[in-house]
Amino acid sequence: MTATPGITPTIVLVGHGMVGQRFLEALAERGLTRTHRVVVLCEEPRPAYDRVQLTSYFSGRTPEDLSMTDPAFVEEHGIELRVGDPAETVDREAREVTARSGLVVAYDVLVLATGSYPFVPPVPGKDAEGCFVYRTIEDLLAIEAYAKNATTGAVVGGGLLGLEAAGALRGLGLTSHIVEFAPRLMPVQVDEGGGAALLRTVEEMGLSVHTGVGTQEIVVDPSGAVTGMKLSDGSELATDLVVFSAGVRPRDQLARDSGLAVGERGGISVDEQCRTVTDPHVFAIGECALASDGRVYGLVAPGYEQAETAAATIADDEASFTGADLSTKLKLLGVDVASFGDAHGATADCLDVVYSDSRAGLYKKLVVGRDGTLLGGILVGDAEAYGTLRAFTGSVPPVSPESLVLPAGAGAPVQLGPSALPDDAVICSCHNVTKGTIRGAVTEHSCTTVPEVKKCTRAGTGCGSCVKVLGQLVTAELEASGVEVDKGLCGCFAQTREELYEIVGALRITSFRELLDRHGREGARGGEGCEVCKPAVGSIIASLAPAIGASGYVLEGEQAALQDTNDHFLANLQRNGSYSVVPRIPGGEIAPEKLIVIGEIARDFGLYTKITGGQRIDMFGARVEQLPLIWARLVDAGFESGHAYGKSLRTVKSCVGQTWCRYGVQDSVRMAIDLELRYRGLRSPHKLKSAVSGCARECAEAQSKDFGVIATSNGWNLYVGGNGGATPRHADLLAQDLSDAELVRLIDRFLMFYIRTADRLERTSTWLERIPGGLDHVRDVVVHDSLGICDELESLMRAHVSHYRDEWAETINDPEKLARFVSFVNAPDTPDPVVGFVPERDQMKPDLPLLDIGLRRPSEDDLLEGSTRR
Repeated sequence: MTATPGITPTIVLVGHGMVGQRFLEALAERGLTRTHRVVVLCEEPRPAYDRVQLTSYFSGRTPEDLSMTDPAFVEEHGIELRVGDPAETVDREAREVTARSGLVVAYDVLVLATGSYPFVPPVPGKDAEGCFVYRTIEDLLAIEAYAKNATTGAVVGGGLLGLEAAGALRGLGLTSHIVEFAPRLMPVQVDEGGGAALLRTVEEMGLSVHTGVGTQEIVVDPSGAVTGMKLSDGSELATDLVVFSAGVRPRDQLARDSGLAVGERGGISVDEQCRTVTDPHVFAIGECALASDGRVYGLVAPGYEQAETAAATIADDEASFTGADLSTKLKLLGVDVASFGDAHGATADCLDVVYSDSRAGLYKKLVVGRDGTLLGGILVGDAEAYGTLRAFTGSVPPVSPESLVLPAGAGAPVQLGPSALPDDAVICSCHNVTKGTIRGAVTEHSCTTVPEVKKCTRAGTGCGSCVKVLGQLVTAELEASGVEVDKGLCGCFAQTREELYEIVGALRITSFRELLDRHGREGARGGEGCEVCKPAVGSIIASLAPAIGASGYVLEGEQAALQDTNDHFLANLQRNGSYSVVPRIPGGEIAPEKLIVIGEIARDFGLYTKITGGQRIDMFGARVEQLPLIWARLVDAGFESGHAYGKSLRTVKSCVGQTWCRYGVQDSVRMAIDLELRYRGLRSPHKLKSAVSGCARECAEAQSKDFGVIATSNGWNLYVGGNGGATPRHADLLAQDLSDAELVRLIDRFLMFYIRTADRLERTSTWLERIPGGLDHVRDVVVHDSLGICDELESLMRAHVSHYRDEWAETINDPEKLARFVSFVNAPDTPDPVVGFVPERDQMKPDLPLLDIGLRRPSEDDLLEGSTRR
């Protein structure tokens, strides 16, 4: 837009959310901050922060961690940022904006980025004490404070933000309910099948879901506080706290008041350049804008594209926004959920390719055209292939659709690498970055690392869902260009973890210092190492300890300094600074006398007790100085460390097997106990989980474990490489109808081969897919001894078994080691005053102090549009 000569034109931005910040960055990239005065009127009491990651506040991230605004950026570009001072009126004839403070700013260009406000259904009681919305950091602080005196919470709305809110309430210790008017959760993103898979997983987490019902009334007590909800089916729900998360509406009141055209259902009407259709000097971007295609976009990626379009238009460059990809990938309550393209199959004559496993919480659907074109899809429970599948949308993939939805371990899935993607495939939808642009960053701009490519292209700096594919592309392009890719463990070692394992084993190196000084990078020798290599090398030495003559005790000498926090105290650190204690209960079998001991210890030390998914009992809330006292009583009763804190074997679950169950064909409990006692304390690249099922009904869920065993009438079937966590994977059948001795021998070999060749922090599921040759190669090595190393692998395992010592018993019998278990070195008898607890459900929970953000208290005038004071 042309400015008057001799006068510095002014751009006023109203609103400073994620889209507003991206607009400022786009102005800076085009040099407009050098030629224009830029004034930002921000309603919230803080600059732009990552609202997409808002719920991570409850996982320990602070508002400062969530901030997207670098003060240096604001200062460098001379941006006048006024927080807590929103625009009150716009005089379009005079081209002036008046802020709440009384400041009047004349503008040449006005950009409205006022976002949206939460929709609160007009039900009786919606403004009662204990009712909240879930939109800003201030909302979260208010919910956190109120939840301290609540036991039950309900979320109205089962969409993206509703599920996050429900997870937050659960994290605050509340019994949580989700009320969704639609017949399924996330009705916009997933279909009936995806909703069913998501429902099962959510309910297994302990949340109660009520679909197909609406909220009719919020019930209050005489003081006006929430006590329950009346639902449309006539039922009532007792709750102390209600969070409304039933969608959002464009915040367009400022535009309405100034005479700008808005849509029938809200949103400031703009053209393809994001300029308002009423006034060429006013733009609207983000959730407040009704785009030229008639949509209001609620995702951040389209908002970013609108911000870039507006900035380009102001700079007199050609740009347009005619619509956006609504694909999205999220992790909700720990569950991967993704949808892309024509996810619901609205295209004529399209076909569905579906894989569903309700037991594992997996649902994958691809929508394809009759010519094989990939039109869209839905992924629930496993969205690993999202980046690749989304990039293929609109084209015919080089493999069949069936092979793309089939999970690893259930047949022969096809792994499509980055080379299969066309150059025009969009890799980062947040910033509309194609594969060709990423390749150009490597070949034309000499980028050699993912951070460098991120800085050059902005790919991977939005939601982050494309980072894995981005890394694969960068590596592939470098290798194709003949550039040697540094695959070293870290900045201290040029070798991979597998290579360091071989060096330690072959040269019998027993200390980190010796390994670093002899085999570290030149600049790292003589140093202290880093947080990556120290625990990794510590694990290698512990795994090989009997064979190389080292101590396997992780708190012995130099080893103690290499450990992560959990290993350092042989217990799991919790969010309030206390620790959890998990004794080993092999196979889940325990005598009544030992149950009584655990109960007495928990009672005497005031610990919270919880039965875990691994068939043992977890005791939470121990202060660091209490740990040896608790261990001593457990050891006296015949318990030992369950290694819940270590990268080692956790548990071997079991069903009751043929001893009790009429379907059982083998003694699964005995086998589980034998395996757990054999592999206890085995240090590995990542944690190990196992299970033994006594028949094909698979009650112990062995096929979701790193190594799982299922009984047959002829012996045992061995499955490997399963994972039931954040990225579920069915285990692969390695061998079948094994005798007891054959089973143990193959597990010995498998585990030691994994420990020998896996990367740092690589689960067996990932390792099995990464290692060249995959399952076939592992079977050749482990079963058929194709490398001639099975005798060595078995010998290493025998050495581990014969040298095993309980770490808790070792520690309580060593006064020198006991000295580390204090909160304050200079006051060993003083407990940490920050570690406190409050009662809940006949037990206790952490008393977590609310975050004091050091800001002024907002006045009534500071309330955001559509919100209510609680």
